[in-house]
Amino acid sequence: MVNRKRLVRTIQKLISLDSQNPPGDERKIAGFVGKYLKGLGLKIKTYTFSNKRVNVLAVLPGKKRLKSLLLTPHLDTVPAGASWKTPALRAKIIGNRIYGLGATDCKGNLASALEAISAIVEDGVQLDYDLIFAATADEESGSTLGLLPLLERKLLKADVAVVLDADDFEIVITQKGLMHLSVRVAGKKAHGAYPWLGVNAIDLAAKIIVDLKTKHKHYVKNKYLRAPSINVGTIKGGDKVNVVSDWCEFELDFRFLPGSSEKEILRSLRKIITKHTGNYKIKIQGIQQPYSIDPGHPLVRSLVSAMKSLKIKPRISGSEGATVITFFKTMNIPAIATGFGTEGCAHTADEYACLDNLYQGARVLVAFLKGYRFS
Repeated sequence: MVNRKRLVRTIQKLISLDSQNPPGDERKIAGFVGKYLKGLGLKIKTYTFSNKRVNVLAVLPGKKRLKSLLLTPHLDTVPAGASWKTPALRAKIIGNRIYGLGATDCKGNLASALEAISAIVEDGVQLDYDLIFAATADEESGSTLGLLPLLERKLLKADVAVVLDADDFEIVITQKGLMHLSVRVAGKKAHGAYPWLGVNAIDLAAKIIVDLKTKHKHYVKNKYLRAPSINVGTIKGGDKVNVVSDWCEFELDFRFLPGSSEKEILRSLRKIITKHTGNYKIKIQGIQQPYSIDPGHPLVRSLVSAMKSLKIKPRISGSEGATVITFFKTMNIPAIATGFGTEGCAHTADEYACLDNLYQGARVLVAFLKGYRFS
């Protein structure tokens, strides 16, 4: 049975263990999580891909051991910053709220998961499958020292996965892809008093950006996601105010829907740029593919059923931003995301989570794990 008092003690302890990223040091919190799970009789392994960056993996063996399900929250938080009214690592409780860095993202979810595993072990329940638990490092900086190498090096294998990094009992079944790139446009220098003798690269870049932002886009709509988007994140160019700029560089953030691809975006981008100049370079900085899973998949159906059994209204949704569920796509592992944090609180000063939600979240996980069937 889920123990609310123990859950509260766990989240308080987790918040008190500094795991801000940057600078990045998950040793203390990983040590606590590992000791907690080892105390429940789980087999523990730790993996470190850089100094101080510790990942914790644990396995609760099932009866049949033919299949496995992964639960994975992350250990790190963003930096606290200087705007907190109370100490960010003190875990202050006011009414139904617990305040502290990571309360929503993602130490509340971590605490709920640890409590759910405790309840299953104490109830003497042996699941039909192996339950794998991975508390990972470096999520806030791209997971290159956490989930990514664990998957790529096949240190972490599972048949299905549930990412615990969401709010208010939402069930994330789809998300946009992203592509970050830079465009460098070349021009021709001239004296600022005689601009007609040169080619102003900043002017060219401005025209390209206007075309990009106003061009009509055809796309297949997704009921869980907003339209595709383009953000101009940075722009810089020129050497001096009285010199016609012979260079300009800008960075673009594309968010695109399932059913679209980065190749289509690049074709369209090149077509727009070449209307204005043939003298340019595109540099791809990063790509994450869009993701979607059938709403009828056992992961979704089982989680919906678990929530409804506790009279909680599930929210099937999509993610506008990039989460780690796309990493599972490349490994052909079906995945969803869920969580019990408070919407709008992640990455904010005076971050908090609702204790009732964390308690109910632990109960949802217990019901979900006990009832999960792979077909």
